[in-house]
Amino acid sequence: MQNTLLLVDGSSYLYRAFHALPDLRSPDGYPTGAMHGMVNMLRRLRADYPAAYIACVFDAKGKTFRDDMYPEYKATRASMPDDLRLQIEPIHEAVKAMGWPILMVEGVEADDVIGTLSVQAAQAGMNVVVSTGDKDLAQLVNDKVMLINTMTNEKMDEAGVLAKFGVPPNRIIDYLTLIGDTVDNVPGVNKCGPKTALKWLTAYDSLDGVIANADKITGAVGENLRSALEWLPKGRELITVKLDCDLSEHMVTISESLVARGEDKETLLAFFGKYGFKTLLRELGTPSAPVGAPGKAAAAAAAAPAAGGAVSANMDMFGEAPKLSTNYETVLTDEQLDKWIALIDPAKLTAVDTETTSLEPMTAQMVGISLSVEPGVACYIPVAHSYQGVPGQLSREHVLARLKPWLEDATKLKVGQNLKYDSHIFANHGVTLRGIEHDTLLESYVFESHRTHDMDSLALRHLNHTTIPFVDVCGKGASMITFDKVEIGRATEYAAEDADITLRLHQAMIGEVESDAKLNFIYRNIELPTAVVLQKIERNGVHIDAELLNIQSAELGARIAELEAKAHELAEQPFNLGSPKQIGEIFFEKLKLPVVKKTPSGAPSTDEEVLQKLAEDYPLPKVLLEYRSLSKLKSTYTDKLPKGINQGTGRVHTNYAQAVAVTGRLASNDPNLQNIPIRTKEGRRIREAFIAPPGSHIVSADYSQIELRIMAHISEDANMLRAFADGVDIHRATAAEIFGVPPEEVSSEQRRYAKVINFGLIYGMSAFGLAGNLGIERGAAQSYIDRYFARFSGVKQYMDDTRLQAKARGYVETVFGRRLWLPEINSPNGPRRQGAERAAINAPMQGTAADLIKLAMVAVQDWLEKDKLQTKMIMQVHDELVLEVPDAELSLVKEMLPKLMAGVAELKVPLTAEVGVGKNWDEAH
Repeated sequence: MQNTLLLVDGSSYLYRAFHALPDLRSPDGYPTGAMHGMVNMLRRLRADYPAAYIACVFDAKGKTFRDDMYPEYKATRASMPDDLRLQIEPIHEAVKAMGWPILMVEGVEADDVIGTLSVQAAQAGMNVVVSTGDKDLAQLVNDKVMLINTMTNEKMDEAGVLAKFGVPPNRIIDYLTLIGDTVDNVPGVNKCGPKTALKWLTAYDSLDGVIANADKITGAVGENLRSALEWLPKGRELITVKLDCDLSEHMVTISESLVARGEDKETLLAFFGKYGFKTLLRELGTPSAPVGAPGKAAAAAAAAPAAGGAVSANMDMFGEAPKLSTNYETVLTDEQLDKWIALIDPAKLTAVDTETTSLEPMTAQMVGISLSVEPGVACYIPVAHSYQGVPGQLSREHVLARLKPWLEDATKLKVGQNLKYDSHIFANHGVTLRGIEHDTLLESYVFESHRTHDMDSLALRHLNHTTIPFVDVCGKGASMITFDKVEIGRATEYAAEDADITLRLHQAMIGEVESDAKLNFIYRNIELPTAVVLQKIERNGVHIDAELLNIQSAELGARIAELEAKAHELAEQPFNLGSPKQIGEIFFEKLKLPVVKKTPSGAPSTDEEVLQKLAEDYPLPKVLLEYRSLSKLKSTYTDKLPKGINQGTGRVHTNYAQAVAVTGRLASNDPNLQNIPIRTKEGRRIREAFIAPPGSHIVSADYSQIELRIMAHISEDANMLRAFADGVDIHRATAAEIFGVPPEEVSSEQRRYAKVINFGLIYGMSAFGLAGNLGIERGAAQSYIDRYFARFSGVKQYMDDTRLQAKARGYVETVFGRRLWLPEINSPNGPRRQGAERAAINAPMQGTAADLIKLAMVAVQDWLEKDKLQTKMIMQVHDELVLEVPDAELSLVKEMLPKLMAGVAELKVPLTAEVGVGKNWDEAH
């Protein structure tokens, strides 16, 4: 790329970097998110496009000629966030230190400078690459100029512009003039969208042609066009990028002034150190890293396959991207299988992935296996493809027999993306997957829990690579095929890439985890072993009394019918109880009930919060609440659970999603066993259907007041620590402190108030919220809160400190170091910011509780396996473990379970677990 000019739309990069990252802060609290993003994006860009000439162009301060031409230009744009404004000068400093010439020209925009440089470079015989997310710059594209968007891996040459907009580059100005630009507050023709603009330009060739034929265009949009005729010339002028800016005060020539320079390592080391960029410091300090080298993720990206519009370091910028030197092999013979066994057997780490007939882990059948031992080297072993003309394959039984010794060898280390699923698939065919050393899903979850963790997103984010989409291989909707029907050659491209990308992702991300001792503990000691235990819990399944659920379903159906009739009677007419529109008409038009709140569209709301408020005074909302509650129980549980019984095992098998909640909590789905109500009679009855088989009992164990104990540990409040150390009733002790009475004189109402306050304040409840919960005046609620904080001053100090730390760092931590990101903690949106502040208080408690229950699961499973017991864990529900215990082991389990759960961590207060036993889950709870 010796004859290429690489231009960066720096102003576009600024905002993209600012909004793409959480609110990162330096050790002294200075905002650094945009800096961090800008540095990473520019280093990666430079690695992918090693051009001889480069420049980063920013908007200069002050007005431009467009403001003089049209005072409303960009008038609707929000002002620059203060946290971004603070980072502008440091960003300029960093960009210069990375070897990028910077241009800022007064009176024009960055787009105009880029346009002028593009023309000058093309006239000098250079190729031009413009990195931007701004659609306006598509007007610059020609045989010498192309656009790239690093956020979407999109590149646009002349064909790309036509494919995206439907018009060639020389018609982009006309196209944008017609549709307008809401971002820059440039009006177009009212109601003229992209389709209409394309239709007009196709019919009349150009904007001038459209204007000349305006009288021929019928309908309302034609009237709008004619109304805009006087404006359109000015609109076109505003949208047209200036190509003749005077740059003489800023540079001599491109070849003299915009030469790509190496990084100023000394300046960057000082900069990264000042702002706390630990990873970049490590990378810059690596002797083997060349000047201008990208970070690990970018380096991996340079070696990643270029697909779906992605770009690689060695591509011809103005031709087709050459195929990356990957070596993907389809294994169809024993000789090939022998070769791969010889490769994986001594490998330090092998990526493993399976292709299957479905995503249902207990019933999916294996279609093929993919393996990778080094980036770019992978294979796919098809074992069950079935379609007309399919080539001969090694049988599934034969391949698994050959691979089983390696798959089950714990010393042969494997990495995968969600290996819990693949473990199920191997187990479906009699193989126990051992040696799970790494999981990229969990690596991402540990150090960037607030982001998405699917492979496609990870590859784009960390490798700058677009993977082959599943829909491109199997289709979607009615035309979707199962993977066994995919042509083997195409299957190899997809499946081998999965294994290859998994290995690359691991190499790109593991440093982020291992560089922080606390994150590494979360990954190694909590998440990885938890995944193994969850797979076993899922396979164990739960025994369900289908007959009892069918009876309950019939009873619920009868009660629901009664409630429907009662609702019709109260409304004095029939109506659809599932229709918010009809409910609103009955409530607010016919019965004239008060409007509690409105929906975003302005209609009166009938959500659950509204119904609960109205139910205090009116009978119909109360009936509707019960109707909705029972209908949900019936459809979600009593009807659905019997249908979900696995025909092979006779049990229901849920799936625990491990990498979903920022707090570390698990989610249960297909079916969701964590949301069965426990406070209602009907909910408890459903739990009666979770039964132990003959000769066994259900044992339930959960931590006692776990979040309050964690609050005591974190806040180190003396009164709270003393109460837990003495083993007293914490709510009675709190009531005694608040109301100033001896514990033995605390009334039941005072204890109830104290309980609501204890748990409410953990969730950041305000005086307003507390008043609503207790049914008291707001002033009285504030008085209780003031008294609470006066007696538990350590809790108040913890809350104040936590809010400040969260705002400075963008996250809070659990006791064990899990990072709980709070993207909205510095949001200008008041309600969002307040929600994040409440979450900042509670998240360390909820997150630590999640860490503790995971540690408990691992400890219990280790004990069960070590002592070769027949007891098995069958469910995890937030702070509760549910086990199925043979009667012969019942006494031992009742004795050991609370000890194991209490012993997983040493806090400043004792951990206690309560154990219940019964023939069903409800009895045991």
